[in-house]
Amino acid sequence: MTGMMPESSFRSFLAGRGKGVEAALRRCVGGLVAAVPEPVRAAVEDGVLGGGKRLRPILLVTACEELGGETGEAVYDLSASVELIHAYSLLHDDLPCMDDAPLRRGRPAAHVTRGVRAATVAGAAMIPWAAGWAFESAVRVGRTREEARRITLHLLEAAGAGGMIGGQAVDLLAEGRSPDGAEPLDEAGLERLHRMKTGALLAASLEIGAMAAGGGEGALAAMGRFGRNVGLAFQVMDDVLDATGSAEVLGKRPSDSEHGKSTYVQLLGVDGARNRARALVAGATASLDAAGLAAPRLRELARFVIERRR
Repeated sequence: MTGMMPESSFRSFLAGRGKGVEAALRRCVGGLVAAVPEPVRAAVEDGVLGGGKRLRPILLVTACEELGGETGEAVYDLSASVELIHAYSLLHDDLPCMDDAPLRRGRPAAHVTRGVRAATVAGAAMIPWAAGWAFESAVRVGRTREEARRITLHLLEAAGAGGMIGGQAVDLLAEGRSPDGAEPLDEAGLERLHRMKTGALLAASLEIGAMAAGGGEGALAAMGRFGRNVGLAFQVMDDVLDATGSAEVLGKRPSDSEHGKSTYVQLLGVDGARNRARALVAGATASLDAAGLAAPRLRELARFVIERRR
């Protein structure tokens, strides 16, 4: 079962969902900055409210909607918890002890403008705040407290050692394999890294959206498969954009290749990496077909992943 949206309708959809996400992030951050000391507040605001594609929260809201769930304020607030985890990971990724990146989203990184300590503490504070925000939002969506607990646990598992943090650890270990830089990973190793570092949280966004809608096990499994493929496609295209774009266009520096990290472009070439991303998106949409889900907005979001320019 398939379906697509006209491009103008999709752009309008993205704009509307983006506004809802930004409003939810302001609500979420408003409570957090009131609970942390002044030097940390600015780093939190820089890290969360400084822009971005907002793909993960938009996927969460869209998955909920595609499965017949409500898309009111509480669902957007739930989506903000996922973006908070993503934002914390970027704050910490940019630190001198990690990627030592001076630029994020076209502006100086938070550790440059606010200091390393403030950026570190800001990122750490976002983790428990995201958990509490997810639980409370899930209850407001209409889930039971036990269901809200499972949603919160799912978010933290995707962010933890079996997901995003585990992938970051693998990434750092791969960089340090030899004195002269990273020993290149093969494609299987690179896929494992990115399915953890990028794919786990992105897939969890869709699964949490399905859980918020009260979706059954079949729908939850389909959303997970869709998200894991789209998450890996997103990373493959990041490698392509790093290899073909400029820091001014991408809004970040340095690229993974400049750090000596393994990339899909190094392994497959630009054209080969693009083809790999397209195949992953085809696999993602096939998972929707198998579950009998039309989900036109999710299909368009998958296409956006491989057609974006930054």
